[in-house]
Amino acid sequence: MSDKPLVEINRYSFTKGALEEDLHGNFHAANAWPLVYILSDEARKQAYIGETADTLKRMSTHLANGDKNLLRSVHLISSEKFNKSATLDIESSLIKYIAADGKFALLNSNLGLVDHNYYQRSGLYADIFRETWNRLRGEGVVQHSLESIDNSDLFKYSPYKSLSSDQRQGLLGMLHALLDERTTTLVVQGGAGTGKSVLAIYLFKLLQSDIDEMSFHEFDAEEAELRTALKTIKARYGTPKMALVVPMSSFRKTLKKAFANVAGLAADMVIGPAELSRQHYDIVLVDEAHRLRKRCNLGSYFKAFDNASRALGFDPYSCSEVDWVCHQAGKAIFFYDTSQSIKPSDANAEDFVRLKARDTTQVQTLLSQFRVRAGNPYVKFLDDLLNVRRNGQPRFSPNNYELVLFDSISEMLQVTLERNRQFGLSRMIAGFSWRWASKKNKDAFDIEIDDVKLRWNRTSSDWINTKNAETEVGCIHTTQGYDLNFAAIILGNEIGYDKVRGEITIDASRYFDRNGKNGIREPGELKRYILNIYKTIMLRGIRGTFVYACNQALREYLAQHICGYHTAQPATEPVKLVAYVNAVPLYNLHAAAGGFSEAQQAEQQRLIAVNAEVPLDSTCFACEVVGESMNTVIPNGSICLFRAERGGSRNGKIVLVELWDETGGAHYTVKEYRSVKMEDESGWRHEKILLLPRSSDAAFEPLELRNDLLSNYRVVGEFVRVIR
Repeated sequence: MSDKPLVEINRYSFTKGALEEDLHGNFHAANAWPLVYILSDEARKQAYIGETADTLKRMSTHLANGDKNLLRSVHLISSEKFNKSATLDIESSLIKYIAADGKFALLNSNLGLVDHNYYQRSGLYADIFRETWNRLRGEGVVQHSLESIDNSDLFKYSPYKSLSSDQRQGLLGMLHALLDERTTTLVVQGGAGTGKSVLAIYLFKLLQSDIDEMSFHEFDAEEAELRTALKTIKARYGTPKMALVVPMSSFRKTLKKAFANVAGLAADMVIGPAELSRQHYDIVLVDEAHRLRKRCNLGSYFKAFDNASRALGFDPYSCSEVDWVCHQAGKAIFFYDTSQSIKPSDANAEDFVRLKARDTTQVQTLLSQFRVRAGNPYVKFLDDLLNVRRNGQPRFSPNNYELVLFDSISEMLQVTLERNRQFGLSRMIAGFSWRWASKKNKDAFDIEIDDVKLRWNRTSSDWINTKNAETEVGCIHTTQGYDLNFAAIILGNEIGYDKVRGEITIDASRYFDRNGKNGIREPGELKRYILNIYKTIMLRGIRGTFVYACNQALREYLAQHICGYHTAQPATEPVKLVAYVNAVPLYNLHAAAGGFSEAQQAEQQRLIAVNAEVPLDSTCFACEVVGESMNTVIPNGSICLFRAERGGSRNGKIVLVELWDETGGAHYTVKEYRSVKMEDESGWRHEKILLLPRSSDAAFEPLELRNDLLSNYRVVGEFVRVIR
C-alpha cells in the first residue's frame, strides 16, 4: 500500500460553464486555499502556469484574456501542506521544468521566478514537487523525468531562471543603460561561469514579453524601480526588434533550439555576426563577444567577412565584427571575457579597450561564479595554477567538487565513463596537440597515449549532445559556452613545465590548430591563447574536473597542487467512439510494472475513449499497466495511452517494452528507458539497456538487458498519459 498522496491534481475543462460548476466542488479552490494551476492546450502546444489563493477570480480573469481563453484545460494542484511560499516555489519550479520538457511552449513571462528558502523546502516540499511532477507525467502534461531535463540544453539555456541578488542588480543596470539616451553600448564583463549567457537570454525574453504578464514579487525593494524601467522601455520601443549574436556556430545552433521552444521567441532571433548586414536592430545582445572576429585566419569565412564589411561601409582590412555590431544596433550589449579569447582571429582586446573608453559606453562586471560548485576560489586557483603563482600553498581540495589529477589516461577515461553513466554529460576535452586524422579517414585514431587510442569529435555541431560523444575527445571549439557535469582535461604535448625557471612552457611545433597560431610572431601571444584555452575548458565541469598531463614535468608540477586519483576518492465517454478521433484501440495485454509479464498474445479488444484535447493518430493505442513499480507516475491497474515507437531518443521517457521468447512468446513491461552505449570497430551499439522503476517502494530494482536479451527486445510504444 502506498501512503496518502501529498498532493491532489484535478483536471477541468477551461470554459466558463464548466468552471462555475466544477470549482465550487473543489475544496481548496472554493475555500481560497493557495494552489498552483496549469492552463494548457494539446493542439496548440501552449500552456500557462500560475499560483493563486483566489482560484475562482483568477480563472475568470484568464477566461477574459485574449491568449489564455484559447486554452482548453486547467489542472489544479493543491495540498493541505501548501502555503504562499510553497506555491510560489512550486509555480517557479514547474515553469522552469515544463519550459524545458519541450511538450508545451509557455505563455508566461520569465520575470519574478522565486528562489528563496523557507521551512521544509528541501525536505517535504521537494518531495511534493517530485510527486507533482510524476503525477503530471501520468496525466500526460509532461514527458521527461526531472533527471533527464536537468542535463538538457533546453533547461540550461532556458530564459525561465531564478536570478540571484547579484544578477537582479545586473539586470537593473542593463535596463538603466538601455534607457540612458547618452549610452549606446554596454560591456558586461565576467569570467567563465559567471552567468553571462543566462543574463543575455533572460534579458532577451524579458524585453519580448508583455509587461501585463510580468510578476514582480521576487524583486521586493527593487520592484518599483524595475517596473518603471520596463514600462519606459516598452513605451519607447514597444516590442523591440532584437537579435542575439553568437559568434560560435555550434553554440549558436544550440541556442537556436532553445529559442524555438519558447513562446514569443524564435530560432531566427539568434544570428551569426555576418547576418547583421541584412538589417538594423533596436537592441543587439552579443554572447561570447570575445569570439567576435577580425580579418585573420578566417579560412572559408574570408569572403563572407569581406562582403558584410563592405555592405556596412567598412574596410575589411581595418574593421572587426565589433564595428558591425555597433553600426547595426541602436543599443548594443556585449557579454565579454578577455581571458576566453583563444586564437588570432578573435577581435583584438584593444578593440574592447577603446570601446569601453568611449563616453557613450557603460561597463558592468559580474563576479559571482554560478557554474562550478567550487565557486570563485576554484577560479582563482586555476588562474594562479596556470600562471605559477601558488607559492607553496597546500593542494586545492574543495569539499563539494571533484578535482582530481590522474597518472593514467586509461584510468581517467574509465572514471569519466562511469561519471557519465551516473550523471550524464561527462566528456573528455584536449588541447590541440594532435592532428585530426579521422576527419578524412574514419578508421584512424587521432590521439594515442600509452595504450589508449581516441578520436577527436566526429562533428563540430552541438557535439556535446551527440551520440557517442562520451567516447570521443572534444576541443575548445566544441565546448566553449557549454556546461558539463564532469570535464576530463587532457593537457597535450604542446604544454610543459620548466623546473629550472619555474614556469609553464609552450612548444609551438606540437600545437596543431593552424588557425590558432598562424600569424603569431610573439611567442608570448601563443602562450596566452593556450593558457586561456585550458582555463576555459577547466571551467566547464559543474561537479568536477579530471586532469591528465602528457608532459611528465608538468604532471609533477600539477601534483603539487591537485590531489591524485588514488588519494582523492570522490472523463465521460462519448456516445459514439471513432478510432483516432476520440478513441484508440485497447489491446488485451497487461503490461507488468514490475518485471516482464507472463507470455501474452496482444490482440485488439475494443475502442476506449480518450479525452478530446489529446491529438490522436493511427500510431496510438492503449493497454493496462499492472503493478506498483511505476506507481509514482502510473497507478496500479491504470489504462494508459501509448504512441507507437517512431525513433529518436527515448532516454528519460517511459516506454512499453516487449521481450520475445521463442518458446514462450512475448512478455511486456513498462519502465523509464535508459540506454548505455559503447563503440567498437563496427560502430556504436548498446552495451546495456536499463529499465528503471519509478515507485514509492524502494524494493523495486532496475531491469537490465544485456547480450542476447538486447537482440530480443523492442520498444513498442512511448507512454503518453494515463487514460483512467
